[in-house]
Amino acid sequence: MTATVSVLGLGPMGQALAGALVAADHRTTVWNRTPAKADPLLARGAVWADTPAAAVAASDVTLVNVVDHAVVDAVLGDAGDAMAGRVIVGLSSDIPDASHRTAELVAARGGRYLDGAIMTPTDTIGTPSASILFAGPLDIFDAHRPVFDTLATSTWVGVDIGRAAAFDMALLDLFWTSVSGFVHALAVAGSNGITPTELLPHANGIAAILPPIFGEIAERVEAGRHDDASAPVSSVAASVRHLIAASHAAGFDAAALEAFRDYVDVAVEAGHGADEISRIAPVRRARAAESLAT
Repeated sequence: MTATVSVLGLGPMGQALAGALVAADHRTTVWNRTPAKADPLLARGAVWADTPAAAVAASDVTLVNVVDHAVVDAVLGDAGDAMAGRVIVGLSSDIPDASHRTAELVAARGGRYLDGAIMTPTDTIGTPSASILFAGPLDIFDAHRPVFDTLATSTWVGVDIGRAAAFDMALLDLFWTSVSGFVHALAVAGSNGITPTELLPHANGIAAILPPIFGEIAERVEAGRHDDASAPVSSVAASVRHLIAASHAAGFDAAALEAFRDYVDVAVEAGHGADEISRIAPVRRARAAESLAT
């Protein structure tokens, strides 16, 4: 069954979303501040809207994909009362609080809002290997799931409108700290005469052992069980100091490692040196809570 869908924002991801909708024969209306970006989509059958309001009015559901929620809110502000009785789906990366503000803006104009987080690159959109997480009213998700499934494997993660963004921030945290760690490792290796291609197969070996480690840490943190350690906090305390020393010897910043060392030291000083490294997670949460309270 075809649907009427509008896409606001035609950057690389917005074009991928609109292109997948056109390919699936959904009636697709598009808008972008730079109209020329719509030309390839119009040639394939998409319909141009002169304003955000016209785009929203043209469809039952509107997808918004722009740089962040400040821009989302500005674009939807231009749409105004056209949102009344319509479903708006935000697909822009930002913090959970921003998703709540957008939901309030849409509700104030009589619309209904669902928030989404795109977890995969543009070239996956329109295939099952793409992934989009959705949060908000389940009835909205269910009603428009055929559209969402056109774009990606769609997953509803809860009624709290900020929950998809929370997943997004956590997973991007993992991704970018991993990329940062790899870039840092390349620098330290290079200072010792090891080329990137020489390091790569060994780095991939490290990546391959992470899933079971992640699984054990997640299970322990959720259960609050940190005893019977195979990788005690005290061993991490020694290892991370070696890494910091190696970074400094090569002339590189070690701020991320030093921050991690500080949490490790707090755990050791609290008498948890013999516990599993999962103990570091509640230590970090406690320190964050103290920081927010001051």
